[in-house]
Amino acid sequence: MLIDQYHSSYVLTRRVSVLARHLADVAPSCADILDVGCGDGQVAQILLARRPDCKLSGVDVLAREQTAIPVSLFDGKILPLGEESKDAVMFVDVLHHTDDPLVLLREATRVSRRWIIIKDHVRHGWAAGATLRFMDWVGNARYGVALPYNYWTEAQWRAAWKELNLQPVRSITKLGLYPWWANWIFGRGLHFITLLEKQ
Repeated sequence: MLIDQYHSSYVLTRRVSVLARHLADVAPSCADILDVGCGDGQVAQILLARRPDCKLSGVDVLAREQTAIPVSLFDGKILPLGEESKDAVMFVDVLHHTDDPLVLLREATRVSRRWIIIKDHVRHGWAAGATLRFMDWVGNARYGVALPYNYWTEAQWRAAWKELNLQPVRSITKLGLYPWWANWIFGRGLHFITLLEKQ
């Protein structure tokens, strides 16, 4: 399918590189980070190249034959680590694939000593839900990834952070994931990266 070929050869490569750059900018110094839903670990690998002071391992619900970082399987709900066993827990476009993002966010607050890093979507503006569903389908349907299309509004994100006693300390809302001619459709405030600190 032509759209799949274009997405794999151009959009995905750009996305991985841009995301890793932003995540490297917000990652705390010398942090031992758990990447939840890390996939093949490409984003983490590039992040580490930019931030060799950090350490990264991952967990995922799907096993890959080859991964760029150490990856363990988990059930998608309970992180297989002890309390405060990592400096930070990171979610990169993972939480909107769950039926209830609060479940994993609560687990992240248990496992993290201090920090949580989130890259996800915010449902904001005209046709936001339809646009996000289209992007999700193109990027994930062929891999068998769960697609509940669970996109939160900014108010929902902030309510969850308040409930879990998490304080945003740094946010990026202009990520530049797409070329300029596509950004006004697929960018336009639908993406964010936020570093949160446990209070």
